[in-house]
Amino acid sequence: MFAFGTAFFPGLFLISRKVLQSYFKSWNDADVVVVSQRLMSSTYAILATIVGFVVATASSDVMSETHRLTNDFVWFAAPYKAFDIYAMYLSNYHCQKVKGHDAYREHSLHTVWLFLLRHPLLVVHHIALLTVFTPVTLFLRTGLGGDFFIGCFFMAEFSTPFVSLGQVLIQFGLEDSWLHTVNGVMALLSFFICRILVFPYMYWVYSQQYLIPFHEVPFHLYLHCNLANLSILAPQIYWFALLCRKAYRLYLRQTARSKGQPAHEKNASKSD
Repeated sequence: MFAFGTAFFPGLFLISRKVLQSYFKSWNDADVVVVSQRLMSSTYAILATIVGFVVATASSDVMSETHRLTNDFVWFAAPYKAFDIYAMYLSNYHCQKVKGHDAYREHSLHTVWLFLLRHPLLVVHHIALLTVFTPVTLFLRTGLGGDFFIGCFFMAEFSTPFVSLGQVLIQFGLEDSWLHTVNGVMALLSFFICRILVFPYMYWVYSQQYLIPFHEVPFHLYLHCNLANLSILAPQIYWFALLCRKAYRLYLRQTARSKGQPAHEKNASKSD
């Protein structure tokens, strides 16, 4: 599965670039790379959601149940986590190059450093999944089960296609369309449910199975389990706040446009 993932995700990214360059000749390199990266991440997210649903719903015991799909998919997904960092770097590089920034005339250690400064949380998140979540899932939980929780984490990716579609619609100049608005609402709802509410849901399921009060669940788990959940939850709350802020700015812009607000005022409403 690891070899399959190593070939699948880079291959999907490269094929997407070739197809988009052929069909959308007016697009620049930034448009092509950004959409290709979004298509790749959405494909991974859809597969993760399906696998997560199968694993979570098949678990009758949340602590001891195991499913063969779990390890197979973790092996398959590991190359994606590594390659997606590279794809995000390419997206950042071409976007900044199109804007005319002198530092992005060619690839260098400096452009890599600028990328890390611009997206530190995303890079740390991917590296943590590779260096912590992957080995823990594959090697350190042997015989312990708990695939229900891993399945829930997989399903957290359900929001990714909506977030990615929003970027693609912007590439097509449809940021003010009703489709972008509906997709934005779905992105917020799916992100909040699958990446934030999923944590109290897992604690609630645990409380139901072991017949203990919900508020006592953290005291029945190992400290490192609670700390791990908090470390995953914290960036999700931060990203959700960013999504809400972006949605609010879009709402202000659309409201200003519907009222015929002068261009300089609309631009002011878009500023931070």
